[in-house]
Amino acid sequence: MRKIGIIGMGHVGSTLAHIITDRGLVDELVLLDINKLHLQAELLDFLDAQSFLPSHTKIIAGDYADLGDADIVVSTFGNVHLTAQSSDRFAELAFNLKQIKSMAAQLRAVHFHGVFLTITNPVDVITGVYQRELGLPKEQVFGSGTYLDTSRLKREIGQRFDLDPRSVTGFVVGEHGDSQFPAWSSIRILDRPILEIAQERGIEVKDLALATKKDAFQVVQGKGYTNIAVASAAASLIESVLTDSHYEVVVSRYNQKFGIYISLPAIIGRKGIVSEVYLPLNPEETAKLKQSAQSIIEETKLFQ
Repeated sequence: MRKIGIIGMGHVGSTLAHIITDRGLVDELVLLDINKLHLQAELLDFLDAQSFLPSHTKIIAGDYADLGDADIVVSTFGNVHLTAQSSDRFAELAFNLKQIKSMAAQLRAVHFHGVFLTITNPVDVITGVYQRELGLPKEQVFGSGTYLDTSRLKREIGQRFDLDPRSVTGFVVGEHGDSQFPAWSSIRILDRPILEIAQERGIEVKDLALATKKDAFQVVQGKGYTNIAVASAAASLIESVLTDSHYEVVVSRYNQKFGIYISLPAIIGRKGIVSEVYLPLNPEETAKLKQSAQSIIEETKLFQ
């Protein structure tokens, strides 16, 4: 039986739950939120929709005691208003850290031993904190990282080069934040390096990278939050884990060299991170990755 728990039924958590039930990804879905009235309302809304869906999902408004045998637990809680006010995902760190120790302790108490996925920002630091507090193997804990940023970049590239974004291969890597960057040297379109085609067409790729960073905040400024794209990203990762797909993705995973969680390619499957994927970087990109890692390390120190 496939079972998932979602901690936090805000905009992202509820959208993720909708995608999961609509696609029939799991047999049982456990929803958690500190606001019990809101939680019960969300549950009722989902149950009222079940007769329209092609498959049945057992959905409960539960507690941590219901998560001991879950295959995956997803952390989606946070305070997006703090990020919106500052345009800095680290603005949520102090608020979110206060919640994590208690949550992790309750998961340890029920002997949760599945895969833990976090979307909570700042995701690289938060993923590391969760791993430490949960005591799970590092490969069983990972964050969404720059998975969504990579999708945003593919959209920007697709629009500029008149391509379906699924035709773009490559990754945005590093911190999910200001120091992230596209690894241009390995990004390809039309079976060629994108830098070659961009030069031929007179397209400045730096503009695409800048637009990718601004996209999330443009959504937040317009509607007050982001939910659809990030929940879709999480659902994609969940499906890859549940099906043991061994799919290559870019996620926030533990990097032994830097001693932190940072977004780099990996193969994911039923146990989480199955293996790391080597991404060739040119000297400039190597320096940027080191700088991005240092940014995560320095920001983490402020809250230790």
